[in-house]
Amino acid sequence: MSAHAQSETFRSSYRQALTNSNLRQTLSKATSQFVVARKNAASDLGEEEWEHLRNNARQIKDHTLLHLGSYLEQFSTNVERLGGHVYWAATAVEANRYIAGIAAARHVRLVVKSKSMLTEEIELNRALAKAGIEAVETDLGEYIIQLAGERPSHVIAPAIHKSRRDVASLFSERLKVDCPAEIESIAALARRVLRERFVGAGIGITGVNFAVAETGTLVLVENEGNIRMTTSLPPVHIALMGIEKLVPRLMDLEPFLKLLPRSASGQKASSYVSLLTGVKSAGREEGPEELHVVILDNGRTEMLADPHLREALNCIRCGACLNVCPVYQTIGGHAYGSAYTGPIGAVLALPLAGDERAAELPFASTLCGACRDACPVKLDIPKMLVQLRRQVVEPAVTKFQPAPGQTLRNTIALLLQRLVFIIWVRIMSSPQRYRRAVRAVRFVQRVTRYSSWRRLNSVPSFSQLSFREQWKERGNV
Repeated sequence: MSAHAQSETFRSSYRQALTNSNLRQTLSKATSQFVVARKNAASDLGEEEWEHLRNNARQIKDHTLLHLGSYLEQFSTNVERLGGHVYWAATAVEANRYIAGIAAARHVRLVVKSKSMLTEEIELNRALAKAGIEAVETDLGEYIIQLAGERPSHVIAPAIHKSRRDVASLFSERLKVDCPAEIESIAALARRVLRERFVGAGIGITGVNFAVAETGTLVLVENEGNIRMTTSLPPVHIALMGIEKLVPRLMDLEPFLKLLPRSASGQKASSYVSLLTGVKSAGREEGPEELHVVILDNGRTEMLADPHLREALNCIRCGACLNVCPVYQTIGGHAYGSAYTGPIGAVLALPLAGDERAAELPFASTLCGACRDACPVKLDIPKMLVQLRRQVVEPAVTKFQPAPGQTLRNTIALLLQRLVFIIWVRIMSSPQRYRRAVRAVRFVQRVTRYSSWRRLNSVPSFSQLSFREQWKERGNV
């Protein structure tokens, strides 16, 4: 589903997903495995150490956001000092134009990519295709999704909604070979095909898990080894990062490199952690000949200025909140119609995609709080969702106009709901008003007891004596 899908499609999308029992079974199996693995990996550290890591990571993130401007300048200066180029992109359009321009200037027609949610956010593959440039995903899950013509349905497991039989059938159809429905066979076929693409690519494009301000280092975390090949085989490396990916010092990486793999996949450590600093220099065999770091805003500074939503920029994209969310487990990621799915996706889609496209997503939550408990950096996602709901609803209430994605009927219902809650708060905030309200309800109940409406509708009866009155009647003080 395109990122340009309008927010009203969410209603039809989730209703369609609810009819797909195979989707729910596949999601339930996969997410439950993630949850169990995460619990075991966290328990190995002990509850006290686990909470210490969470608190430490949150403090580092909060500190960085508070001084983000100076750390961004420091990071940019260090990247350029080490031979890299930095481009500041205010919007997705600017980022796509710059990356396509690099490829065009070097007459590159094939690029390889590692998994990056940010490239999904800006729809980089589509922009490159319009410029006549083929972009090949090299992460196995992303490659599956690319062949299927879909967008990822999970932050760390893009093809989580597909079974191995689905993938084998897809490979057989798109790659024109007979692919057995065995994981080893699927992986071997993908490896064989992708190796040819690595060799022929002129540019490697990656995201950035973390960026270190004091050294200008890019940190990339993975399990498949494809990122290593993406950043080492092509002569040009383009790294795309959001402004929030920074940490101040190398030593600040420690809690994140422990929290991320445990929260994401239940591993004690990721298979590969690459720290890339600068371009290839004399005496060095590794590193790209040319490095470009694209630092993207795309709505993030507005989030930074919003005291209610700022903490969402602390997200480390582990996907733990998706795995415990009852809504995500029921409808999957594609129903959200956004690059970011699940609870954190419902938060990010609105400020990053715009009100009109994502106005319904903050309501795609039970507010049960499971996402808050699972988050390694302690994001209060339910609180942010409530704030986003308020931002969607209040313009309609104050102006008596439908909010984006809402009908006039829904707006009237929201007005009535708001009025009922105002009255309820007034009553419940005063013992005297509460007692008077109860007496009024009893009176109305007696008056309507024999009315035709009463005979046609089942309404529970209020006791004629309150609990306090009954307590006194029984001789209690």
